[in-house]
Amino acid sequence: MTTIGTGFLRVRRWLRDHPLAFDGALAVAVLVAMIVGSFTDPNAPNGPSFGTRTPEVGSVVLMVLAAAVLALRRRNPMAVLAATGGLSIVEFVLVDPPAPVVMSAVIALYTVAASTDRPTTWRVGLLTMAVLAASAMVFGASPWYSQENLGVFAWTGMAGAAGDAVRSRRAFVDAIRERAERAERTREEEARRRVAEERLRIARDLHDVVAHHIALVNVQAGVAAHVMDKRPDQAKEALAHVREASRSALGELRATVGLLRQSGDPEAPTEPAPGLAVLDELVETVRRAGLPVQVACVDRRPPLPAAVDLAAYRVIQEALTNVRKHAGPGAKAEVSVVRVGGTAEVTVLDNGTGSPEGAGAGADGGGHGLLGMRERVTALGGTLTAGPRYGGGFRVHAILPLKARTGEPGTPGMAGRTGEGA
Repeated sequence: MTTIGTGFLRVRRWLRDHPLAFDGALAVAVLVAMIVGSFTDPNAPNGPSFGTRTPEVGSVVLMVLAAAVLALRRRNPMAVLAATGGLSIVEFVLVDPPAPVVMSAVIALYTVAASTDRPTTWRVGLLTMAVLAASAMVFGASPWYSQENLGVFAWTGMAGAAGDAVRSRRAFVDAIRERAERAERTREEEARRRVAEERLRIARDLHDVVAHHIALVNVQAGVAAHVMDKRPDQAKEALAHVREASRSALGELRATVGLLRQSGDPEAPTEPAPGLAVLDELVETVRRAGLPVQVACVDRRPPLPAAVDLAAYRVIQEALTNVRKHAGPGAKAEVSVVRVGGTAEVTVLDNGTGSPEGAGAGADGGGHGLLGMRERVTALGGTLTAGPRYGGGFRVHAILPLKARTGEPGTPGMAGRTGEGA
């Protein structure tokens, strides 16, 4: 059964890809059916009988012409319907009893209904039904009310209805397929749009929650500092307002951030955020993992701003993770953090010989390391570049302003390796 089903699907696919061959086979089948029908006498004394009559030469010629025209039914359905309808009328007028040439007109009417719109199907179908049925009733040898004449009317009507149903189903399937393809094309764009909207909403909520209370804390702290010596009671009252405002801000901030958590998420860590103060521990951990790391220069004094310090640490952490994963055996890394004017420059170099597949994960793969570093750096107003070094290896270079600002993540051009540790 499986072999038969596979063969049937293969033949069906071939016929769909070669419509002219299918129409030719259909024309041959219709010709055979018409010739077989022409040997049947519907008006025999004991009912319809086969083999009691033979078709005339003219009938055979008309049947062959009508079947041949059907091979072109997809190219010009209206012309084929007109030709087969005309041949059917000629058969009704000249041949007695007529051969079933009208069968070709039924197939042609179905094709018109399946390939045009519904109003055209109604107009053409009613006209074809009326003309063929009237010709059979007026010129046929049988009485006008005979079942053969009524059969012409019924078969043409059913052909038009069947073609319209097929056209409607095709339109429905095509609409579903188009919607599915459109949804597939726009899925990634929609996901990115929703992420951007969610980020904007979270930022707006956090701003609304924190801004008012922080402004109030700032004002009350200024009042307390101003009156601390002369009016300590008023200073205590201002500090009480500061404490209440800070408590409210923390409560609302906790509630807002809590909306982002899911059940089962780990509790937030209580230790301070990491920074360059614990860089030696990070480097030692990487060394124990088998990657030799040299700290060329780390300028820790005076301390960097908290946001910049954290960003520098994360860039180094992610870059070393990338080296360990993608640089290949025998690779070494070098880390440096220097201050140049109002910026801090973080550089991580390696001499690895990692494969292009690993190096290109950031562009086409599933990693998000470089993307996370870029967003973290550009959010502070800095820039990050990453790419292969001349002579081999890889280089990650971040420039962080010491007076960080909050901004939308940018999209500086990057090429090369990405990690998956972020």
